[in-house]
Amino acid sequence: MSESAFSPPDDRAAVREALVEWYEDDHRPFPWRETTDPYEILVSEVMSQQTQLDRVVDAFGGFVERWPDATALAAADRADVVGFWSDHRLGYNNRARYLHEAAGQIEEEFDGEFPATPDELQNLQGVGPYTANAVASFAFNAGNAVVDTNVKRVLYRAFEVPDDDAAFEEAASELMPAGESRVWNNAIMELGGVACTKTPACDEAECPWRAWCDAYATGDFSAPDVPTQSPFEGSRRQFRGRVVRVLGEYDELALDDLGPRVRVDYVPAAEESDGEPSEADGNHGREWLRGLVADLADDGLVEVEERDEETVVRLSR
Repeated sequence: MSESAFSPPDDRAAVREALVEWYEDDHRPFPWRETTDPYEILVSEVMSQQTQLDRVVDAFGGFVERWPDATALAAADRADVVGFWSDHRLGYNNRARYLHEAAGQIEEEFDGEFPATPDELQNLQGVGPYTANAVASFAFNAGNAVVDTNVKRVLYRAFEVPDDDAAFEEAASELMPAGESRVWNNAIMELGGVACTKTPACDEAECPWRAWCDAYATGDFSAPDVPTQSPFEGSRRQFRGRVVRVLGEYDELALDDLGPRVRVDYVPAAEESDGEPSEADGNHGREWLRGLVADLADDGLVEVEERDEETVVRLSR
C-alpha cells in the first residue's frame, strides 16, 4: 500500500475519543458484550459467522446455559451440539463440530486454560485469523484491529481507504489506540452496524465521525464490493441441516425413510420403462440424498453403513 493510499486525520486523538465516547454512551446490549469470558465470546463469534444477530441472540443464551464452559462442551455428545446448532439455523453444522473439538483441545492441550493471543487461539479447531483476533480483543484486550465488512465500509467512506484488504488492515491498525482493542473494535463495528450501514443513518444515529467523513461531506455513500451469500431457502446447506435435525430424532434411518422427512418432494429411485433410472432421482431422489449424506460423512457429522442392500444413516457419536 502506498503512503498516499490512506491519510489519517491530523487530529487522530479527537477521532478516537469521539468514537469511544459515542459507543460508551449508547450501544446495542448484546450479551457477549457484557462479558470477558473467552469461552462465551468464542461461542458468540462462531455463531455470528454469516448468521443474523437476532438469531444469534436467541441461540446464545440457550447454548451457554446448556454448556456453560469448555469443560461442559467437551464432555457433551457431539450429536447434541450439532442438533442444537441445526435447530437454531446457525449456519454450517461443521462449525458446531469444530467448536466441540476446540473445547476438547482447551481441556486436553491447554489444561483447561484458554489461549489468550491471536496466534495461540488459531491452534483451536475451526478458529481462523478473524475469530482468533476477535476473541483476543474482546476477552483479553490483547488483539489487533478487527476488520470485517462493517469496518471496511466505515473506513472506505470516512477516510477514502482503497477497496483493498491490505489497505483496510493498515488503516484500521493506524486508527486503533494501542492496548485498547476491546473497546475500540466493539466501537468501530457498532458504528458500521448502526450508523454507517448500507443505507447510512448518519444524523439519526448521531455518527461521531461526521466532522471528518468524506462521504458525509460529499454525499457519495458508495461502499466496497462485498461477496453476497447464496440464498438459504432451498439451498444444499438447508437440506444438510434438515438431515441432521431429522437424525437427531432417530437412532438411524434408511435413505428412503430419511428422504421424505428431509423434503416433501423426495422421490425414491425408480426405473423408467426402458429400465434406466428416472430423471427425478437425480434432482431430488435417492442419489441426491446419497450425495448429501456423503458430504456430511466427510465432515464427520454422520455415519453411513451399507446393510442388507440398504444404506443406513445415523449421527456420528
